[in-house]
Amino acid sequence: MLRASVVVFPGSNCDRDVQVALEKITGFPVKMVWHGDASVPASDLIVLPGGFSYGDYLRCGAMAAHSPIMRDVIAKAKAGTPVLGICNGFQVLCESGLLPGVLMRNASLKFICRDVTLRVDNVETIVTKCYRKGEVVRLPIAHAEGNYFADKETLDRLEGEGRVVFRYADAAGEATPEANPNGAQRNIAGICDASGRIVGLMPHPERLFELSLGGADGRRMFESALLSAIETTV
Repeated sequence: MLRASVVVFPGSNCDRDVQVALEKITGFPVKMVWHGDASVPASDLIVLPGGFSYGDYLRCGAMAAHSPIMRDVIAKAKAGTPVLGICNGFQVLCESGLLPGVLMRNASLKFICRDVTLRVDNVETIVTKCYRKGEVVRLPIAHAEGNYFADKETLDRLEGEGRVVFRYADAAGEATPEANPNGAQRNIAGICDASGRIVGLMPHPERLFELSLGGADGRRMFESALLSAIETTV
């Protein structure tokens, strides 16, 4: 069983997509949690979805990081509850301090909406157990602020601890400048915390989780979350 909760902020536009993906893949109902609520129900996975929380005022995710619900999300995350942040959710994780670094404006200064290829660099997180290390997958991006930035010390630490989860890469799995859609340092598309339980990524797995959508490379992210929940209860 997977008890999943999806946080809904004003401006979220991928919350229902995540709900549909999770319910279709796991077979279990998903709790939708309003940003103004004081607490999240007991969960095996909390998802911060994509969208434009609070209209992306100040910085993307900055206002959402201080919403009432985030106090409990942060507390539960620090206590061990897995959290997945997708696109705007990744920005919220960084703004709240649950993950290091920031997401800046794309190097092109333009909104980018297209499929990209990614290399899976860490298969030990709560959402990547069903992938193969080094595997190349295709997922959509849709953002204007996906340019991951951190200081060199932080980047080196992420690399040394194996906390880069996804990297923009070409079809052969090479992290080339040409494969980088937004200027992200070291082609970083997603990272995790030291435990592998908190994961943030810019691409949208919920938009390609079944073949009727044009591909299913995102499906195993949610299957991995289900597997992680089952392993925890065994």
